[in-house]
Amino acid sequence: MDKQAITLYGADWCADCHRVREILDAHHIAYTYEDTDQPEVHARMLQAADGKDEIPVLVRGSEMRQNPSSVELMEWLGLAHEAGAPKHDVVVVGGGPAGLTAAMYMTREDVDTLIFERGVVGGLIATTDIVDNYPGFPDGIPGLTLADNMRKQAERFGAQIELGEVTKIVDEGEYRRLETTSGDILARAVLVATGSGYKKIGAPGEEEYYARGVHYCATCDGAFYKGKRLVVVGGGNSGVQEALFLTRFATHIDLLVRSDLRASEVLRHKLEQATQEGKITAHLHTTTDEIVGENNAVVKVVGTDKTTNKKVEFPTDGVFVFVGLQPNNDFLKASNIALDAVGFVTTDDHLQTSMKGVFAAGDIRSGATMQVATATGEGATAALTIREFLEGKLELADDIHAPKQS
Repeated sequence: MDKQAITLYGADWCADCHRVREILDAHHIAYTYEDTDQPEVHARMLQAADGKDEIPVLVRGSEMRQNPSSVELMEWLGLAHEAGAPKHDVVVVGGGPAGLTAAMYMTREDVDTLIFERGVVGGLIATTDIVDNYPGFPDGIPGLTLADNMRKQAERFGAQIELGEVTKIVDEGEYRRLETTSGDILARAVLVATGSGYKKIGAPGEEEYYARGVHYCATCDGAFYKGKRLVVVGGGNSGVQEALFLTRFATHIDLLVRSDLRASEVLRHKLEQATQEGKITAHLHTTTDEIVGENNAVVKVVGTDKTTNKKVEFPTDGVFVFVGLQPNNDFLKASNIALDAVGFVTTDDHLQTSMKGVFAAGDIRSGATMQVATATGEGATAALTIREFLEGKLELADDIHAPKQS
């Protein structure tokens, strides 16, 4: 490994920055931390990252890595993984609310449990500003705080967390073999709790200007737009909620909704207030056709007003896209585990997938409601079911290759 000093550009509100720091600290790798909330530091970060506005950024000599995955970071740092195929009672794939809850329940019963997470522990809630509908928090709770509390609770009972990516699951009878970027792992049972990721709109310019004006996480990148104008795409709960959050920074937000608003009544009321205050203008029945940039930066969004069929333009310094979620299912496809028509994993009444001994819970499961509360509930249910499976008490259908969607 190159022994040159590492400079890490990040911010305290950035979940991926916390993830990267945990890896560096865990392996006793020295680094200098630079807070990009300081304007002069932010300018240095942009220079190092060729103008791409995304953190964390790691610089070592002439090398630079921008928001690397945990696997990419480990490889860049030259950290070798242990050989062999360690065995566990249960491997939980995904460290979001469902996976953390399941791990907590199982480890409390002395079930050897490993959580395998490829990104940020806590999942999407770790990048959510405020979780306002989770029981027990009448004033809401910051998503990063809730995720951190869930992690601490699972670890307190003995859950192990390893960063890496599962690429395939193979049924080998008594054990399931998980092929991972850290080598093979054997598990008597597996819980798939990989959740979902952000959908993209597919408009020209979206890929080209990603992190140069196009973003998918308001809490991650909103602070870069203090005193600037923004476009937010999406009319569901996430689109409206994130637009409201971004009013903390932007001078004005144009909210582009391709049909009608689908947000809850509570959020609609808040949106109406923000509209009356001149902070947000909602453009219903307006498509996002192209994201246009100049000199490596976004300058406007071109759309179509479907009520008049006329082109419309929105000058902007940045675009935030919130148009729904898609399942994190690549390794499930490689494993030939049954999925529904849109790619979510199907389960039977015991939350078991089409592969014996492999269960699913949370947002990755077909029929999930995409709520934190239900994800934690399913995680608890899956843990109790898996314990029965490990004890040989769970009666399973003979044909689990065509599971019933629940």
